[in-house]
Amino acid sequence: MASNITGQEFWAKKGDVKLFVFRKFKDTPKNKPVLVLIHGSSLCALPSYDLRVPGRESEYSMMDICAARGFDVWTIDHEGYGRSDKTGSNSNIAMAVPDIEAMLPILKQETGQDKYSFYGQSSGALRAAAFAQAHPERIHRIIFDAFVWTGEGSPTLTKRREGLAEYRASNRRKLEYKNLVGIFSRDMPGTSEDAVATAVADAQMSYGDSVPSGTFVDMCSILPVVAPEKLPMPVLIMRGAHDGIATMDDLLKFFAKLPNDDKQFTVMAGAGHITHLSLNKDRFYNTFFSFLEMPERKDKAAH
Repeated sequence: MASNITGQEFWAKKGDVKLFVFRKFKDTPKNKPVLVLIHGSSLCALPSYDLRVPGRESEYSMMDICAARGFDVWTIDHEGYGRSDKTGSNSNIAMAVPDIEAMLPILKQETGQDKYSFYGQSSGALRAAAFAQAHPERIHRIIFDAFVWTGEGSPTLTKRREGLAEYRASNRRKLEYKNLVGIFSRDMPGTSEDAVATAVADAQMSYGDSVPSGTFVDMCSILPVVAPEKLPMPVLIMRGAHDGIATMDDLLKFFAKLPNDDKQFTVMAGAGHITHLSLNKDRFYNTFFSFLEMPERKDKAAH
């Protein structure tokens, strides 16, 4: 971590459940735009967004990169993940809403702000979207990466449904090291460095060999869980060109129904499912920051 970037730990309370919350900022957190990063099904917060690849310093830490850019960056381990309490819950997509709600008092106290930008990756995009549907007034801008809407035609979900009965049978899902590494090559080999894949797998397995099964059950059985008409805020959809989680047709239909004209859709060439850790991550951040730093509209229709 760079010497001028500070990390802080917090604990949110959701009833009796403790949820780990982590923050990073450069120099001082005062008067910075707030960005919240939401993790997906198989990776908890820090392996997703504060990754350390041996010999690469902060190059693959999304939190460090965003903090260096001037953001006050936050993330959370959802119930049953990472350092948060392990419970009997399967931590499905809907349950992410009270998780994020539990973090809001901390965000308000520490930042003094009421609206925040969100980024979610894979089922983290669905989690962020579920929260945005419930609390659109708390969203400044939102980015969905590796998003899926109905799941129709998805190669990844077609394969995943073969294990649906197993996912339903237990609220926790077994992780295998080889499968974590394989996330980076399942759609198109050569889009990420081998050292990154192994660093992610090492980091995730340090928290144990299982995660909640709820998002896998939801994505295999009850999509869609998001209504684009209920997302009035500016939206960016990011998609790796080789990502099998959703088809272009599925995503474009969702995009067309978003009500705010302040919306963007980008396809990232040379990327698979996890774009911010790909070889072409610099291209990812070019689009990512361009959207988050978009100047506010000045026309009357914006008010």
